[in-house]
Amino acid sequence: MSDLRELYLEMVTDHAKNPRHRGKAEPCTHIGTGNNPLCGDKIVVTVSVNDGIIELVKFDGEGCAISTASADLMAEILVGKTPDEATSLFTGFHELVAGEGNVDVPKKLAVFSGVREFPMRVKCATLAWHTVLSALEQGNEVSTE
Repeated sequence: MSDLRELYLEMVTDHAKNPRHRGKAEPCTHIGTGNNPLCGDKIVVTVSVNDGIIELVKFDGEGCAISTASADLMAEILVGKTPDEATSLFTGFHELVAGEGNVDVPKKLAVFSGVREFPMRVKCATLAWHTVLSALEQGNEVSTE
């Protein structure tokens, strides 16, 4: 097994079993809900933005290991970023997990490149990202269907 694949399995397992960013952002300036009917994942993402900077991201809900781990790492990585930077990170992450080339993403996200081997799981990995972008745009519920 490759080192990246082993790291992927370790990271997903660790963040799925012990999410560090589960809960509700206080104060909450943005909220989004997401649903992946295919897998049964349901998520609520709350965000605290101050002076155009994301100060806190939290998530709650029910999801598979990939969905939970992705949400947890996303919450960690987006702190200190602008909403535009969040959009750019999502684009890179989506290209990575969908196998659309060799993209430059933070190392913690690069481990999710293993998702491309399981196309049905791309929606699991990207649900939290779609949800946080919807929240930042003051959108409504998103669905991966």
